Amino acid sequence: MENFEGRVAVVTGGASGIGLGMVRAFAGAGMKVVIADLDTEAMGAVEQELTGRGVEVATTTCDVSQLEQVEALAGLAMDRFGKVNVLCNNAGIGIPTSSVNIKLDDWKWIIDVDLWGPIYGVKTFLPLIEEAGEGHINSTSSMAGLIASGMMGAYNVAKHGVVALMASLERDLRSRKSPITTSVLCPGPINTNISRHSVAYRPTRAKPKADGEKAGQVASSIQASLEQGMDPDEVGRLVLEAIGSGKFWVLTHPRWAKAIQKQLDAMNDDQTLTRG
Repeated sequence: MENFEGRVAVVTGGASGIGLGMVRAFAGAGMKVVIADLDTEAMGAVEQELTGRGVEVATTTCDVSQLEQVEALAGLAMDRFGKVNVLCNNAGIGIPTSSVNIKLDDWKWIIDVDLWGPIYGVKTFLPLIEEAGEGHINSTSSMAGLIASGMMGAYNVAKHGVVALMASLERDLRSRKSPITTSVLCPGPINTNISRHSVAYRPTRAKPKADGEKAGQVASSIQASLEQGMDPDEVGRLVLEAIGSGKFWVLTHPRWAKAIQKQLDAMNDDQTLTRG
């Protein structure tokens, strides 16, 4: 997909962070945008920013873990703009959780948002994008979708699933000779508020006692890393460039791929798991 002028993009989690970076990049390329988020105040501010620049924009609240809300998002996009060309399954949450002590409610919450959200997005929007005749689907995974670190069990599982979802979809579309393309975003540290937002929206606020202190330390370390991370607007530009050039992998920190290669080497050499 090379021509963005007048095309329509739908971005979940689009009112802040990486999602907002995508929205700004798409708007700057001449696209109309539909923003879905749970933060109505933030969406209002973004809508005001974009309309002030002459961008056509629609906003709606959407919990991507609920299929009917994703379907309603698609309905809004079609009612407002008559087509969808680009979908970015970006909404996500993440909290430090060990695989040992995490509550089942937290397992379900994280996987429902981070994995079922993209699944619902693909299922709902792919027919609409195919109907438009050209387009692209991007989903936000993480470097955690490529190599699993400790104390992020449910997040790792969900983000690995997103990588598998998009790789499978890309291969299926190529086998059908579809004009629709896909990509997966695997960011490293980005300067966003995902940690704080995740805590705010967490259904079960209490942490398991055994996890409390260590999870707090991990959370503090993650937040410090995020605050020193890449500007989300730069990530948005990387995604736009990937869509235009047909790249599947969108890596914000390519040097981190060395950790993946190290794990592959250990797998081949002595079938051990590297620390991380």
